[in-house]
Amino acid sequence: MKVSPKVTLIRYTTDPEATVALAAKLCYSESELPELTENILAKDNSKFISKLIEMGHLSPIEHASFTFTIEGVSRSFLAQITRHRIASFSVRSQRYVSEDSFNFVIPPAIEDLGAAAVARFKGQMDTIMDWYRDWQAALGRGEKSNEDARFILPNACETKMVVTMNARELMHFFELRCCNRAQWEIRNVAWLMFEEALKVAPNLFKECGPGCLRGACPEGNKSCGKAKEVAIKRDELLKKAKGAKK
Repeated sequence: MKVSPKVTLIRYTTDPEATVALAAKLCYSESELPELTENILAKDNSKFISKLIEMGHLSPIEHASFTFTIEGVSRSFLAQITRHRIASFSVRSQRYVSEDSFNFVIPPAIEDLGAAAVARFKGQMDTIMDWYRDWQAALGRGEKSNEDARFILPNACETKMVVTMNARELMHFFELRCCNRAQWEIRNVAWLMFEEALKVAPNLFKECGPGCLRGACPEGNKSCGKAKEVAIKRDELLKKAKGAKK
């Protein structure tokens, strides 16, 4: 069955913006921690957070972490997201979980070719499912057969995962993967993760997005030339998040 990506923010540091503000102000304050904590919680920290990011003092931002569930994505996506090494990943195992009726992701470029192309792709997935079941049967089924039968599975095969990143790594992730030059699947997921993060920490992530939103496009002559459209998309998500947080 065809699937589409779904991202849910399931856990995050309690009051992430206050946590970041506390960590930053501790570096310069003579106050005792209980007093400093009380003062931080009683204030609006949005301007301080903005100043912190503007100064490039980003280590305090690492104290806020965010945990997402991600499903409806391909094993190809898995190979890409795990390149982000300052993160924790737990992924559904193809050794312990049978894929004898696996879901799959269809690339948009194939869907654009029309119904016949999609039917052809689905037929190929059905054929691979049959091959997988044949190898399961030949290998005796169970854990040991799964771990070897999975070698026949395609990159299109769906996977599910739990991903945790701190806020600083999320900023880096959004810079690289929200870019129009990023591969379409991880770009789609990055924007979904960005939207989820904005809901709980809009002041931390309000300047995030691809590098073109803060200056010249890092892609140089390979730029998509759509910085204005990307900025509008980011600002619409920010406005929506701030409206929901009131």
